[in-house]
Amino acid sequence: MKIQTRPEPAPILALAGSMLLTLNASVPARSAQSAQSAQSIGSTAVTVLYLDRAETVERTLPDPTDLWIPEIELTRVNGFTLKPEGACLEDLCIPVSTEGADPILSSSGDETWFSLTAFARKLDQAFVTARGGERNLWSFSPIPVTQAPFFDRAMAPDFELPDRDGDPVRLSELRGSKVLLLTWASW
Repeated sequence: MKIQTRPEPAPILALAGSMLLTLNASVPARSAQSAQSAQSIGSTAVTVLYLDRAETVERTLPDPTDLWIPEIELTRVNGFTLKPEGACLEDLCIPVSTEGADPILSSSGDETWFSLTAFARKLDQAFVTARGGERNLWSFSPIPVTQAPFFDRAMAPDFELPDRDGDPVRLSELRGSKVLLLTWASW
């Protein structure tokens, strides 16, 4: 599977009280040199929101534009694991590098750091960050390439709900029939 990249638009920044919000995945890329200089500064805890999870990462590299986490936290945060062929999620593997204009990996002593934001830019994955004071929050959208099979099939995922009599009905039981789903939200 080939992943194409495109030129990045300028990030949209907004101030909310004393917090800085970055509302775009297109934060300027960092060089490997700035990644290494950030490593000497120290560490900061952050909360990462991805899909339906909120994970706290206690140690990160302080950086004004990128989120660097210890490589050992990668699977807990987004499900990917580092293998010789790259960062892998099931049968999808994305090559990662310590070189280039937007490195994804960086080493310091015996520890490897992974840039979630550089990885997100490589995958065209949108993210938002809110930083300031005691709060450091990063929220990542679903990875577009992992959503492709769902959109290509144009099929709703299987689910089960009670009918008017309280009996369970699975959507897959109605396959081949026309189904009208009505939904609403009370909020």
